Amino acid sequence: MSDGIPRRAWAPRHVGFPMRLDGRGRTALVDDAAYVKGLVEHLLFTAPGERVNRPDFGSGVGRLVFAPSDDALAQSTQALVHGALQRWLGDLLRVEDVTVTSVDSRLEVVVRYLPLTAPGTGERRTVTVVGGVA
Repeated sequence: MSDGIPRRAWAPRHVGFPMRLDGRGRTALVDDAAYVKGLVEHLLFTAPGERVNRPDFGSGVGRLVFAPSDDALAQSTQALVHGALQRWLGDLLRVEDVTVTSVDSRLEVVVRYLPLTAPGTGERRTVTVVGGVA
């Protein structure tokens, strides 16, 4: 605790997303990095209105997959994803970059972020989501 940041005496564990069982038949647990990555994926794949208790949770990327493919779609998706990440996960990560590529009926979203769950490590992470008709 010399740098003023409290340290945990145990490895942080969270319920994995998607929820699954481990080799012992118990709920699978993951570390901070996998937990935050799962939250980012969960936010990207959830459509607003899908969750009963949080109807505005989600990014809405899924409904943009079949929209006409052009630069406007890519820019609006980039703003949509960046805003959703800041709103819902802003206390767990800092969004470094959101890149959206739209080709034909495919939409690729690449999110680069810095997890805030492990201060001082400075290790950036990337999540890539590809959707659409192949």
